[in-house]
Amino acid sequence: MSEQPNPTEIDEPTPSQQQPGTAYPDVPAEAWSGVHRGPLREGEWVRLTDSKGRKHNFELQAGKRFFSNKGHLDHDDLIGREEGFTLASSAGGEYLVFRPLLSEFVVSMPRGAAVVYPKDAAQIVAMADIFPGARVVEAGVGSGALTCSLLRAVGPWGRVSSFERREEFADVARRNVNQFFGAPADATHPAWELTLGDLAEALPASGERCDRIILDMLAPWECLDAAAGALVPGGIVCAYVATTTQLSRFVETVRAHGGFTEPQPWESLVRDWHVEGLAVRPGHKMIGHTAFLVTARRLAPGQKPLRKTRRPAPGAYGPDYSGPRPPGLPVEPDPQD
Repeated sequence: MSEQPNPTEIDEPTPSQQQPGTAYPDVPAEAWSGVHRGPLREGEWVRLTDSKGRKHNFELQAGKRFFSNKGHLDHDDLIGREEGFTLASSAGGEYLVFRPLLSEFVVSMPRGAAVVYPKDAAQIVAMADIFPGARVVEAGVGSGALTCSLLRAVGPWGRVSSFERREEFADVARRNVNQFFGAPADATHPAWELTLGDLAEALPASGERCDRIILDMLAPWECLDAAAGALVPGGIVCAYVATTTQLSRFVETVRAHGGFTEPQPWESLVRDWHVEGLAVRPGHKMIGHTAFLVTARRLAPGQKPLRKTRRPAPGAYGPDYSGPRPPGLPVEPDPQD
């Protein structure tokens, strides 16, 4: 567990900065950053990298050993040392030792559901404009990967309200989030609330208002009415979907709703590069398609989105199309009739 810095070393938040219901008003923001400083401590995770770039992640526990095909290392030989050192195993293998970054932690932590990869989490934080003090609603929580990024972005005086239908996923996410932020026993991040239930029903019942809503689920269009009711004017809804059929259904549902700006869909691809002197070329590994992202902004009550002046492509909304339609769009005739 990370040690919490002395609250007297950092200015306390003013009453206007601190959200009502904060569980730990005397804990400074640094304690909930997920970044640990100083010597390695029992209960923290470390990341070992060998000379071939292979990586191993594990939790430090006094008296335990780490085993690999290069022998073993005693956890006690790591505990108490500053990160950034090399250590030889019993069989002569060398490892570089660091604490894992958030992007490294989330791809190696225990999983209940698939995680939102760092490249997508970074896009969500930037393109959905997650800011310190923001009120963010998330559904579903999965294994807690995106939750960690959202909590770091909003800070301890923002709020992240996560909704998850499946209890086993919620349990895994809770353990992962608490592990990353070093939460005390029987406690969690002061800005986080995890609710077991369906956002489409639970969010309207709560009466909660929010600045941002992130939908990571199979049918995010089913939650659009609930999202519209909770978002403040100018707020952003962001959907994370895996397939083109999900992408089309969500985009067209947003258009048909009429309470949002024109949705913006995209995806990101990440390719590494090999650089050695004059040998500069694309790497052999690439993080290709993981998911599509869509964002749209909530309009003020009674306002309508601007009508698109560009006509849809011929056949886009023809007789074979059965999904939602933008308001005022006529059904195209069958060219064979």
